Amino acid sequence: MASLEGAQWSLLLAPLMIVLGVIYVMPGAVSMRSPWARWTIVGVVWAVAARYLWWRGTETLILDQGPAETAWSVGCFIIELLAIADGVLLYLAFARTTDRRAEADAAEPRLRALTPETAPKVDVFIPTYDEPLSVLEKTIIGACAMDWPNLAIWVLDDKRRPWLRDYCEAKGVGYITRPDNLGAKAGNVNHALTVTDGEFVAIFDADFVPQRQFLMRCMGFFEDPKVGIVQTPHAFYNHDPMQTNLGMRKSLPDDQRFFFEAIMPSRDGWDAAFCCGSNSVTRRAALHEVGDALPEGSITEDMLLSLEVLRKGYVTRYLCERLAYGLAPESVSAFFVQRQRWARGAIQILFLKAGPLAAGLPLIQRLLFLPTHWLTQGLMCLMCLVTPVVFLLTGAPPMGHTSLEAVCYYVLPMIFAMCGGLMAFAPGKYNPLAAQVLGTFQSFKLLPTVLATFIRPHGHAFKVTPKGANATGEYERGIFLTCLVLILLTLAGLAINLSPEWRRVQELSLVPLVALWSGFNIVVLFLVSLLCLQTAARRTEERFPIEEPVIVRNLANGGSLTVMSADMSLTGIGVRWPEASISGWNAGDALSVYVSSVGWMPAQLARLSARQGGVSFAGGARIERDLLIRKLFTGGLNTAADSATALSVTAGLLNRIWTARMDQATGDAPQAEVTPAPLAASLPKETFILPPQTRRVDLGAIAEQHARAA
Repeated sequence: MASLEGAQWSLLLAPLMIVLGVIYVMPGAVSMRSPWARWTIVGVVWAVAARYLWWRGTETLILDQGPAETAWSVGCFIIELLAIADGVLLYLAFARTTDRRAEADAAEPRLRALTPETAPKVDVFIPTYDEPLSVLEKTIIGACAMDWPNLAIWVLDDKRRPWLRDYCEAKGVGYITRPDNLGAKAGNVNHALTVTDGEFVAIFDADFVPQRQFLMRCMGFFEDPKVGIVQTPHAFYNHDPMQTNLGMRKSLPDDQRFFFEAIMPSRDGWDAAFCCGSNSVTRRAALHEVGDALPEGSITEDMLLSLEVLRKGYVTRYLCERLAYGLAPESVSAFFVQRQRWARGAIQILFLKAGPLAAGLPLIQRLLFLPTHWLTQGLMCLMCLVTPVVFLLTGAPPMGHTSLEAVCYYVLPMIFAMCGGLMAFAPGKYNPLAAQVLGTFQSFKLLPTVLATFIRPHGHAFKVTPKGANATGEYERGIFLTCLVLILLTLAGLAINLSPEWRRVQELSLVPLVALWSGFNIVVLFLVSLLCLQTAARRTEERFPIEEPVIVRNLANGGSLTVMSADMSLTGIGVRWPEASISGWNAGDALSVYVSSVGWMPAQLARLSARQGGVSFAGGARIERDLLIRKLFTGGLNTAADSATALSVTAGLLNRIWTARMDQATGDAPQAEVTPAPLAASLPKETFILPPQTRRVDLGAIAEQHARAA
């Protein structure tokens, strides 16, 4: 394209201006719930993508040079083509969306009028392998606190631990083991299905705590006999490694918000939402249609179950309402165990007869279940890092016959359209810089996993994501060193092209553009390197911001005070202390503390200053601890960032470049995991069933009694 000057620049930038006007301005003027608004943005993105690909395929491929240059140019184009195809499918999903909260609202009053005799029986499964008691007790107590009149709670223990059997017996919940561990989690659930008889099955991973209203919000959808599964989001009460290691716990949404609160409601609009393994309810009749069992052909049995259920004429309904809170991966190593399992399982499904390529599904569902994004995201992220380095050091461009004007006319509209559309459909949940950092971080490990799974799809062991005291790990040395090497190579390439005699880039007008690209990559790589440095966690329990009156009795001096709490956890309370009341109170004093909806808790004065103090709860298996779990973990509390503007997230990430240091979490010192001493190393390898008690302890009634007594 010839060089343009003066007024011709307005024509050159016209495509970019149209994209900015439609995608960045329109969402603020009209509701994005409107089908025409969503299709308008989808249409603009598709048009820009088609225009870009036509230009890339007809004008920029290098086919008249040596084999190396041709292979480099064509290879880059193929990766772009695959990534854009995945993007087009994502935008197709975004053309529709649902919000089913009104349907849940309409059904809830009827459900709350049900009695134990009229309510369908729900079996609650909590599959577990090696999670510690500090993780499991929250899920078990949360399940006990659910509002449903006909409930049977079962802990499915694949580690056969006597102490867990005793704990379940004490809490009045069922306990099941099996002779082997075949099929991992899916096999564990399938064994439990053979010894239970509930009309519906709710499944919670061992670290997810259901909220009290979970079933009252979900069960109404089953009035439609075509609904086989109801799925709710995965939300978290702690911070993921990206939030923690970048020091952005309160300002950066967790990385799964985009999927669960933007992508899944859109998939639901196409009847293509899928079961996500936890926080779901399944109709047993639907399971009967697919063999009375979860499929075990993939380590992501949840997605495979969804495909098989869809083929039988059922649908999955998605309720975008945070009705269970769990543990996000607590370390970088735990994060990769989880994501590698997801990636490997998704690719495995492609090779199965029941996968998305098999018959029996509408075309749109087949397309939306293709797991190719696990491959294209990794390839595209790594290509974005390597391409400017290769160009600067060798002079081999990924595109031929390209100028600054062509970049402005074709490339920039494409970049702004693809990113801007996602920001329009997921406001506060998608940030381009944060997405690039996380995508790059994942790619270093997930891309080899995906490629290896394409070569050998089966025969990989199921790895449970470490949780609680098991979620330890050092920093990612390999990724950190790779980032360092790429930063140095990028800087070397920029330095070489500053000198006319050393310069490799022949098109001088492209040097500033490549320099900007390289600068962006350096920022991304620096932030990725920070992600590799695991921040030490000093708190054993998450603190929830709760401000309410707390009565504190000093057993040492007989004094009593009513103070305001600042935050609470299972290990203690941060309180705002009246300055005039310090006299006679000392750190270490034995206390009795009254917490609303919980009761009196034995405690100790941990710290005391002019205006604030810290109270540490004493241990012990008391009913008050169960009530405290109910108060903190089943009432919708969380410590994570909810949403943030793209500008604030970008500013926060860039600020980490200048203030890069490892923020130390403040709070209670680590405590050793306490597990009841078992009578034996493990139970015998045979089926063991401890049925749930007919009447469990009613935590809600006890909380009300304590409130009246206070």
